[in-house]
Amino acid sequence: MASGLTKTQLVRHLAERLETNNKTATAFLEHLADTAIKETKKNGVFVVPGIGRLVKAHRKARVGRNPQTGEPIQIKAKTVVKFRVAKAAKDAIAPKKA
Repeated sequence: MASGLTKTQLVRHLAERLETNNKTATAFLEHLADTAIKETKKNGVFVVPGIGRLVKAHRKARVGRNPQTGEPIQIKAKTVVKFRVAKAAKDAIAPKKA
């Protein structure tokens, strides 16, 4: 399986593209992550234009099954975070076949 960019590789790539140093690129990435977390927690959504959006969603309580015994169990309601990919990114990565 192919692995993605590590944080170090991403920082180096950003620093080269923006013609800045690694320290500035690292600070930018960390600030972006902090902002995304705070905004999603506060407003329920954070949009990264051209890439997608982080969305806070609520899952209702439900009945599930223990996979080993098949016994029904109650699953509590909880808040989860989902990432929805932007249409532009989806079409660029995996274009529809004609």
